[in-house]
Amino acid sequence: MRSSWRAVAAVGLTSTLLLFVPSSRPFAQDSMLRNIELCNGSDRNSAESQIKGCTALINSGAPTSFGLAIAYNNRGNAYANSAEYDRAIEDYDHSLELNPRYVRAYNNRGVAYEKKREFGRAIENYDAATQLDSSYVIAVANRAGAFTKKGEYERAVRDYDTVIKLQPSSKEGWRGRCWAHAQLGELNAALKDCNEAIRLEPDSAVYDSRGFTYLRMNQLDLAIADYSAALGMNPKLAPSLYGRGLAKLKKGDKGGGNRDLIAAKAVDSNIANEFKHYRIKGE
Repeated sequence: MRSSWRAVAAVGLTSTLLLFVPSSRPFAQDSMLRNIELCNGSDRNSAESQIKGCTALINSGAPTSFGLAIAYNNRGNAYANSAEYDRAIEDYDHSLELNPRYVRAYNNRGVAYEKKREFGRAIENYDAATQLDSSYVIAVANRAGAFTKKGEYERAVRDYDTVIKLQPSSKEGWRGRCWAHAQLGELNAALKDCNEAIRLEPDSAVYDSRGFTYLRMNQLDLAIADYSAALGMNPKLAPSLYGRGLAKLKKGDKGGGNRDLIAAKAVDSNIANEFKHYRIKGE
């Protein structure tokens, strides 16, 4: 489903690890501090170095249980960034065994399950995070994204309502709610949300969402303009190519419409089926 790329991006959060280093040996102390830096993600371009740093700390016996929970969480994030989601989940499990109230670890485990497309288990973890901290906006936004991917748009809208209440400048909240409203056929509400997202920070996804909204409203010139804006930012965006093609066909531009449809299918062979799911007929 197209919502899988549109929903709010799941976020894995690294916690800063501060440990007391008891050794009086300068070399051992320097080595420990370097591992702490790596486990904290100081080398942001290398998941491997973060894994090595966290593993060294975990095996050293130096961290307190609190610090060990952070080390497992951070290593889990590095595994998740390497698409090793099962290993990430195992580390988040260890982290939560050590600190059952570790909100970030619940969120991050939800992210890993979401990447595995186990949306129910992802939502369970986001629920746990928000039960511990109802103002933890990242988990609420991630849960909204998971509901969107499941096609549970009313529940997604409710979560996006909360995101926007907690963080009124969240472009992801406005953009996500726009898409959910559009899927529910609440087109005026969708248009209002997309307009606000574009005011905050325009990107290809929100122009595509507004183009889709205009397409459903049969405002074809506006749909084409927004799809074209999206494609100006991302020329290989299959939903915008396909949506613009449909709008052109509806206006009688068979040549231009068919060219866009062919280009969309070259990028994503399943795009026509996705639009059928959205109850918009193709060629």
